[in-house]
Amino acid sequence: MSLRQISALASSLTRISAVLAVVGVLLAPLPLRAQPPAKPRVGYLGDMPGPFIEAFQRGLREIGYVEGQTISIEPRWAEGRHDRLPGLAQELVQRRVNLIVTSGTQASLAAKGATTTIPIVMAHVGNPVRTGLVASLARPGGNITGVSVYGGELAGKQLALLKDAIPRISRVALIWNPDNPGSEIYMKDLQSAARSLEVTILPVDVRGQEDLAGASAALTAGRADALLVVQNQFLFSQRARIVDLAARHRLPAMYMYGEWALVGGLIAYGADIGEVYRVVATLVDKILKGAKPADLPVEQVNRLELLINLKTARALGLTLPRALLLRADQLIE
Repeated sequence: MSLRQISALASSLTRISAVLAVVGVLLAPLPLRAQPPAKPRVGYLGDMPGPFIEAFQRGLREIGYVEGQTISIEPRWAEGRHDRLPGLAQELVQRRVNLIVTSGTQASLAAKGATTTIPIVMAHVGNPVRTGLVASLARPGGNITGVSVYGGELAGKQLALLKDAIPRISRVALIWNPDNPGSEIYMKDLQSAARSLEVTILPVDVRGQEDLAGASAALTAGRADALLVVQNQFLFSQRARIVDLAARHRLPAMYMYGEWALVGGLIAYGADIGEVYRVVATLVDKILKGAKPADLPVEQVNRLELLINLKTARALGLTLPRALLLRADQLIE
């Protein structure tokens, strides 16, 4: 082969190699694009829609979550039938949600019974240690953490405030649900405080709509001169009806959350719902980013707020002590 032929062959091979390189690039598989992280799904187990889940949604927005875009919430509502809670908790487990937020002691116990692996963040439970939800506040263990809104001292403080407001009271009706473990603990603490304050507690059992319809007769029969309502999800959902019941019987009444005073309740003393769910949202955020519930201490809302409805006081013909009014965080005219 002549030198000219060898040179032509080399030039041809060079062109073929270049063409093959281009074809190889064109045929190579495209690199996989980085997939955005899956939108977390958070189950919410409670009694019915209202201020609690709204406060939770607000808490999530405050730390940057956008519902429907960066997070989704799947609620399940018992609608006053607490026997439905275990089944609703199982639904959320079957949906494979990333986390479950529970509203109240009964919902928290139902979720605990449904899963030992999906993280649970409980909101405004009474005493999670005494009800068996966690091993301790500092080291909850297992798959549960959350927010505790009151310890054993709240019952005594509420009764003492009611007695400060109306010193003459001696027979206080207590609307409560005896099937709620948190309410049962509250009752024990209240009875202890009542003995020292020389007050008789008159339990009025309210498990659902039927019992609430008969509460009026129980108040009359017990000759109550004041009313105290133990917080639970169903009773909270019926707050306007219960406040009206107290007004019809002309009973000064004590409630837990400020929302009761806003619909006409005389006195409310307890945690701020917005603050509770700000903490809940923060715990949810930590868990979704990899933290383990067992490593997150149960938070306690230590600041309690006092609201007094002056319009209701006037309707009852009450002149409340100035010292009590000065302690109030909000006076509702």
